[in-house]
Amino acid sequence: METSAEPGAGRRRGSWLVGGPVGVLTGGVIGLLAAAVGVAAGEFGAALSAAFGASAPKAAVVAVGEWAIELSPAWLREAAIRNFGSHDKTALLTGVYITIGVLSVITGVVARRYLDVGTGLAAAFGLLGLVAAVTRPVVGVGSWFPALLAGAATVIVLRQLTLWSLQPTVSGSAADPNERRRFLVTLFGTGAGALIGGFGSRAWLNSRYNVAPARAAVVLPEAATPLPQVPASVHPAIPDLEPFFTPNAQFYRVDTALTVPQVDPHEWMLRIHGMVDRPFSVSFADLLRMPLEEHDLTLTCVSNTIGGPYCGNARWLGAPLAPLLRQAGVQAGADQILSTSFDGMTIGTPVEAVLDGRQAMLAVAMNGQTLPVEHGFPCRMLVPGLYGYVSATKWVVDLELTTFAKAAGFWVGEGWAQQAPVKTASRIDVPGTGATLAAGTIAVAGVAWATHRGVAGVEVQVDKGPWVTADLAAADTPDTWRQWSYPWHATPGRHTLTVRCTDGTGTLQTPVVQDTLPDGATGYHSIQVTID
Repeated sequence: METSAEPGAGRRRGSWLVGGPVGVLTGGVIGLLAAAVGVAAGEFGAALSAAFGASAPKAAVVAVGEWAIELSPAWLREAAIRNFGSHDKTALLTGVYITIGVLSVITGVVARRYLDVGTGLAAAFGLLGLVAAVTRPVVGVGSWFPALLAGAATVIVLRQLTLWSLQPTVSGSAADPNERRRFLVTLFGTGAGALIGGFGSRAWLNSRYNVAPARAAVVLPEAATPLPQVPASVHPAIPDLEPFFTPNAQFYRVDTALTVPQVDPHEWMLRIHGMVDRPFSVSFADLLRMPLEEHDLTLTCVSNTIGGPYCGNARWLGAPLAPLLRQAGVQAGADQILSTSFDGMTIGTPVEAVLDGRQAMLAVAMNGQTLPVEHGFPCRMLVPGLYGYVSATKWVVDLELTTFAKAAGFWVGEGWAQQAPVKTASRIDVPGTGATLAAGTIAVAGVAWATHRGVAGVEVQVDKGPWVTADLAAADTPDTWRQWSYPWHATPGRHTLTVRCTDGTGTLQTPVVQDTLPDGATGYHSIQVTID
């Protein structure tokens, strides 16, 4: 007795597209195409959301990537930063796409054998994307609609293409060549449509949310009291030593934003509220009308390893933050400023660090240019002496006065320290480690920093010899790094050079080696060179 069954419910024998390697390949291709359509549908959904006025629409893939960042343990995030640097976002998105590709191939192959199971897997992955979207810090139609559309499109395309591929006219022993040809053309057309739709939607979104023209139109006012140019003596004239001020294009960037937030300065508003007597909001125009100040400040990321690159120096222009807090009237007991960025990142800063006289500010410019988008345009918060994860909120839109007992910033919730003053550190930049040099006098040089305490001295050690005082370049402010140099009379052989510094309080940099977690790395930086 024969029984009827839905295509894919059981295994077909002797068919052109079902059994053997060709069948597996067909299932994999269908799975990939279904996923590609889903990704494209997510991009189209984000574009459609934007067209109907949704704020900050987000493609499903980006939502999944951000969710992956949140779920990743601190050590894994640190490893990504250490190995990929500012390209960690690209690496993560690449990993997300590869994972989607692998899972889609598996799902397509399974669907060829067991259609309902494959459909269920696709639906489960779509649900996962939807969960990722609705658990973002900022949730709206622009978050969940693209994810919902992406999941639905993936399931529909997977099921329909799989059913068609299993029809006797396509895969049976008496398959119709014309029908088979139409099926293959449909596969190619589906792929092409996904590419055009996905990239087209992304291009439209990038154009729609591109704040570059608005940034270019900003006219920066002068500081109330402009700073003089720093003297040439702050920078030793040594080849390959980086400039005293780090160029904006070379300034490090470490954050969790997979796509750089595009914040229109005309719509930007900073809200100051919480434990204050007089909550209020400030527009970007209001900010520019305030008496602005310039300040030279070195920023350091807590993820910077010993001798690492995540440290940069710039001249910033912005509105002093302390007067704004006093205008709001900070209530007794408030010890934390919980700042929130446009994309939902939260950072907790001690109130005392803003009100103790240091030049905390809401920065709008960097090295004489309007704040770059990737560094927080239109406004970011800066507090000298603290690592960025407890002070330097980019794209800041909200300041809530609260207590450390009531709320914690994102990174503190991930195991990082609540209080994080910048640790004293020094680095050898010239020559590079592993260099081979000729014997004779060699210029050794680098930077040292102890933000808000200043640097009083730098010493260099060759191999296990005595510590020798290096030449310090002129100091700018206690909030900036200090460059140094040392004329080393090098002899043939392999040598280890080590550096340490003393801060402005007279405290020597600790030699104790500590990793970046939970409050910054410590230890001396060393390099190895060979002298011929």
